[in-house]
Amino acid sequence: MNIKNFFNHIFQYQAEENYEFILPNSANNLPEEAIETAKQKLFPSLLVNIEYLKTKYNLLINSDVKIRKFLLPIQNKKIPAALLYIDGMVDETTITNSVLQPLLLKNSITMQEQQNLAGRISVKNPKSPKINLESFIYNGLIPHNSISKESNFEDIIPKVNGGFCALFVDTIETAFCIETKGFKGRSVSEPITENVVRGPQEAFVESLRTNTSLLRKIINNEKLIIEEVEVGKISKTKVAICYLDNIANDDLVAEAKYRVNNLNVDYLLSSGQLDQLIKDNPSNSFPQCIATERPDRVSTYLLNGRIAIIVNGTPFVLVVPAIFIDFLSSGEDRNLNYHFSNFLKFIRSIALFFAMFLPGLYVAITNYHQELIPSELLFAIANAREAIPFPVIFEIIIMEISFELIREAGIRVSSSFSTTIGIIGALILGEAAVSASIVSPILIIVVAFTGICGFAIPDFSFTTSIRIYRFVYIILGFLAGFLGIAFGFFIHFIILTSLSSFGVPYFAPYIPFENLNDNNGYIVKPVWKRERRSEFLNTKRPKAANKISMDWRKHVK
Repeated sequence: MNIKNFFNHIFQYQAEENYEFILPNSANNLPEEAIETAKQKLFPSLLVNIEYLKTKYNLLINSDVKIRKFLLPIQNKKIPAALLYIDGMVDETTITNSVLQPLLLKNSITMQEQQNLAGRISVKNPKSPKINLESFIYNGLIPHNSISKESNFEDIIPKVNGGFCALFVDTIETAFCIETKGFKGRSVSEPITENVVRGPQEAFVESLRTNTSLLRKIINNEKLIIEEVEVGKISKTKVAICYLDNIANDDLVAEAKYRVNNLNVDYLLSSGQLDQLIKDNPSNSFPQCIATERPDRVSTYLLNGRIAIIVNGTPFVLVVPAIFIDFLSSGEDRNLNYHFSNFLKFIRSIALFFAMFLPGLYVAITNYHQELIPSELLFAIANAREAIPFPVIFEIIIMEISFELIREAGIRVSSSFSTTIGIIGALILGEAAVSASIVSPILIIVVAFTGICGFAIPDFSFTTSIRIYRFVYIILGFLAGFLGIAFGFFIHFIILTSLSSFGVPYFAPYIPFENLNDNNGYIVKPVWKRERRSEFLNTKRPKAANKISMDWRKHVK
């Protein structure tokens, strides 16, 4: 070890913590404390403000940042002014009709009317009060609905980056930020990953404001709170925390706000990154936040006391807290008859078992527990594997990896080739592998059935975790048969029971066991019996419906 440390000390590169030089005129080389404290207010001179913005945006090399200079005609005077906006982020028609035309042409509010409202104003007579140009522009010249006044560049620049245009006027130390967003985005369409037969056919998109409007459209209540925060020192990504103020637990809301507001990262680009940053146990692969693209599903969770977190730029919304049984539920379970919904949930439970354990059980039975197989089937398996030169563990790992490659290739290529890849992988390669005596036919059936069971589970993140642990159980079945699988499941189950999502146990309401009232358990109750919300959420309004919700039945004889 001493020799190794000696050579590492000589040859290994070690980054210096402190450097004695700094590149001139580079804000990136300043300490973060200096950047935070260097909040510059607007200057009274328009030329100075424009020069500052040119330096800030590097306009010598930046092609999409535009500065439109013009003269503002007010009371027979031409006052220099300028508009700052980013081409492609704004709607130029809105700028022309709602900003430039009212400023450059005569407005309906004349200067005389402004004098009648604010008192005698004159720019020629120095003894009279000076013209309140800021108030006149804000109240009388810009007929836009969304406008704000900002006095420092640190408040103006994020808005310009988000699609606003900023109006600067000479002699005024205030800029007018006008919302003129016009960047292109995907329109509301059908869900891609969560298709349902019976239910709404709308999905979230990449626009934060569109997503919040989809929730507002379903939950028509003023108690729906949508709070926006910025995450990321550089990206300044907008994140919306949504909850119902009269239902959600205050401690749960405070915990969600605390985690989102205390993320010390440079950038946040998707809800998948936020999921990993706010979950209780980041090292565990099992999902601890629900990620969905369905507004109706998010609305159902909100109405039951949970919290939704929307990240601008991603169509998947996070819902917290999440429990194990949430990932075996589909968006249409509550829209179907409860008999059929429970039948589907039973099918998904069977699919979960086989997707995780079937390959491992096959390896364990063929290696250690042949007595469990009927004699005729055992002879058929032995006859099929007679010409196979490889052990079972090698066969099944090769086929599982091949299936994962086919699945990944089908996702990455365009839709026109995905069907072709499936045919090539499932028919040609599988048949060729059997004909070449590389794998046995029964193994092809096992791997194919396992893959089908994985597709039957609704949540993609949950399925991904199962795919990882499937290989663990294959190795345990090869090493110690049923004993190895049982031991691995015991350890796995203990780890899962120790998980929590925003303080809620992962296996709630079963571990720890609670009263399985109307909305708690895995079994879907009839609509008229969903009288209470989940107890583990400790909501402000435990009751969701009256004991007798169908009042019309009182009058039926």
